[in-house]
Amino acid sequence: MARPRILVLSLGGTITMLPGEAGGIAPRLGAEDLVAAVPALADIAEVVAQSPFRLPSPSLSPANLLEVAQRIEKAFAQDFTGAVVVQGTDTIEESAFLLDLLLGGDQPVVVTGAMRGADAPGADGPANLLAAVRTAASAEARGLGTLVVLNYEIHAARFVRKAHTALPSAFASPLAGPIGVVAEGRPRIHARPPRLPGLPSYGGPPSRVALLHWGMGEDGRLLEVLLQLGYAGAVIEGMGAGHVPAEAAPLLGELATAMPVVLASRCLAGPVFTGTYGYAGGEIDLLGRGLIPAGILSGLKARLLLGLALRNRRGLACAAAAFAPYQ
Repeated sequence: MARPRILVLSLGGTITMLPGEAGGIAPRLGAEDLVAAVPALADIAEVVAQSPFRLPSPSLSPANLLEVAQRIEKAFAQDFTGAVVVQGTDTIEESAFLLDLLLGGDQPVVVTGAMRGADAPGADGPANLLAAVRTAASAEARGLGTLVVLNYEIHAARFVRKAHTALPSAFASPLAGPIGVVAEGRPRIHARPPRLPGLPSYGGPPSRVALLHWGMGEDGRLLEVLLQLGYAGAVIEGMGAGHVPAEAAPLLGELATAMPVVLASRCLAGPVFTGTYGYAGGEIDLLGRGLIPAGILSGLKARLLLGLALRNRRGLACAAAAFAPYQ
């Protein structure tokens, strides 16, 4: 029986970093270096290693991930079993969600990285890469969309969040929990969330969408400049279940007449409400003014989904339809 073929794409990140002359660590290693450091990979799959980028993850862009998605699509058309994307952890939750939206089909796509540099004592990169390849090569991971595998936990892209700045256990799925673990050398899937509709990779990069995190006392004056700055839409991370101060509600309603505005929550988990709070600035008031509820999506992920929905100058109807499955 032929071994699985796995495409490993390295984009950079802490997992690839070594000390530099200027101080601190920076991306140095490529995909081939990472694969060579884990000889056990050869027992699992035929691994093809490529390094499209060598960037710290804050410098990755949606356009970069669009290129990654298209590389994976080509590999899947050539009978690759699955793909692993290696990158920095700062933006893994966004990259994984983008890939989940852009890539259809049943072949597993796994995103992984590391919390410690390649030369650090107890570096977690090799173990994470091994677990990711095991997951991508497995029949159990088929049909689950894009997954995030770190610290032996398997997370669904739409639920996962980075929850700590330092610990190897930095990733969590506070709404639903991990959907599986890698134990005794194999992935064990405990839950299979249904796939939700995606958006094609050939439609271009996401439109520019502003993300505003609402805090106590914020009066909304930033909203006035969003159109002038060329944004196609906005995501508001409201308080609690989706709330803002009363004086800000009319400003948001006015903005919603000019561009799609999505209402998310700044909370760690939970859906935006749609029918509980009726005061000025509550979710009933805001939705009545034309805002679109983000459902279970964080502001970070809502921003990406809205940007994809607004490609090619699509408007409010496309935006509302894109968020309907997440309610």
